[in-house]
Amino acid sequence: MESSQVKNIIESLLFVARKPLSLEEIGEVLAVPGELILFCLDELILENEKRGIKIVKVAGGYLMGTNPENSEYVEKILHPKVETRLSPQALETLSVIAYKQPVTRAEIEKLRGVDCGGVLDTLLSKKLVREMGRSDAVGHPYIYGTTPEFLRHFGLHDLSTLPALPTTQSGQENLIKFALHE
Repeated sequence: MESSQVKNIIESLLFVARKPLSLEEIGEVLAVPGELILFCLDELILENEKRGIKIVKVAGGYLMGTNPENSEYVEKILHPKVETRLSPQALETLSVIAYKQPVTRAEIEKLRGVDCGGVLDTLLSKKLVREMGRSDAVGHPYIYGTTPEFLRHFGLHDLSTLPALPTTQSGQENLIKFALHE
C-alpha cells in the first residue's frame, strides 16, 4: 500500500473517530508497518498545521479537531453545553489524584484534611477519575486514578506532561490562585 493511500485512510479514520486512536488501533485496521503509520501521521500533522482542521496527539492517541484559533467561530455554530466548572475542592482533590495516583480516599483526605466523598462522587460522574481496583491496605479500600477524559479535558498528552509542582509554599499558593482564576 502506498503512503498516499495510507495517509488517505488514516485521515478518514481520524475524521470518524469519537476518541483518540492509538497507533495500535490504526495498525489493526491498516495492517501496515507501524513506521509507515507514524510517518503518514507526521506528514498529516504538518500538512494540516495552517488549516482549520488539525490532527493532534492527545490522551495516548491521535484525534482530528478544529484549529484552536477558530474556536470562537466554531462555538457559535455548535452552541456547546455550558462548560462544567469544577469547585476549588474538586480541583484540589483532582490534583491530589493526578499527582499521587494510585491513591485511596483515606490518603486524599489525609492530604486535604477534609472528607472528600462527595467530591470523589462528582469526579467519578464526570469521568475525570476512575476506580482502579482495591488496595492491599486494611479494609481493601478503592484506589483512584485519572482517566483519558481527564487528559482530554486538560489538553494533556499523558501524565508526564503535568506541570511540575512548585516546591515553595508561596509557589503552591500562587498556583492555586491561578487555577481558581483569582
